Amino acid sequence: MKQTIIYALDFDGVICDSAVETGITGWKAATGIWNDMPSPLPPQKLVDRFRLVRPIIETGYESILAMRLLFNGESVDTILADFPDKKEELLRESKQSIDDLKKLFGETRDVWIRHSLDEWIRMNPLFPGIAHKLRMLANEENWYIVTTKQERFVEKILDANRIHLPSQRIFGLDRNMSKQEVLLDLLTLHPDAAIYFVEDRLPTLLNVLKNDRLQDIRLFFTDWGYNTEQDRSDAARNLIEIIDIDHFLDYGAQESHAQRNRRPSQ
Repeated sequence: MKQTIIYALDFDGVICDSAVETGITGWKAATGIWNDMPSPLPPQKLVDRFRLVRPIIETGYESILAMRLLFNGESVDTILADFPDKKEELLRESKQSIDDLKKLFGETRDVWIRHSLDEWIRMNPLFPGIAHKLRMLANEENWYIVTTKQERFVEKILDANRIHLPSQRIFGLDRNMSKQEVLLDLLTLHPDAAIYFVEDRLPTLLNVLKNDRLQDIRLFFTDWGYNTEQDRSDAARNLIEIIDIDHFLDYGAQESHAQRNRRPSQ
């Protein structure tokens, strides 16, 4: 009897290529804090540079700060190398809290959606082949989304792509749970299943790897998401399986592939 597979999928960088939309929303929100930034849209060169710094963004509100840094003339390399310190400096300078920025970022998206839902959806395309894969998974009711994105935005993008996932299977920013906490819950809900966690951020996977309570979770690092060549090298060094999009789309059809590259003992 084959073991049931439960997929726990990150959203941005695994399912949805949201980099352009995230950058534009970050810019729009930033213009409400810093009045020297022209509105309503960023120059294309800054959108292009934002895609390059997207790997350091964990939660959407950070795009406000990344866009401000790019506007200030910071290079892609310096942002990637020193984002935590630069982030703290901007928070102090702007007198904004993280909660303030989360609220502003969500409200800015809501305004865009109210004014032009079709445009907003176009800015959030799914990666090639993903919609078909998720529709197939929906028939088996064996997948969850584990993301730092606000859940209402995930639902809108899934609905626009005719993908049905009950809201109780979307664990987003609104739940106020870490990804590790969500994975622990999934282990409790599905004690006899193999849980595959598919993520494009290496720090998230390394934190899971260090948690002894999550040692039964299979970890997959996407090579099509928002990460760098150095991230992929570090993932391989930690024996985290790097998966390309073709292999991900084939999972389930190639059961034997799922038994390779077991996680190292702690």
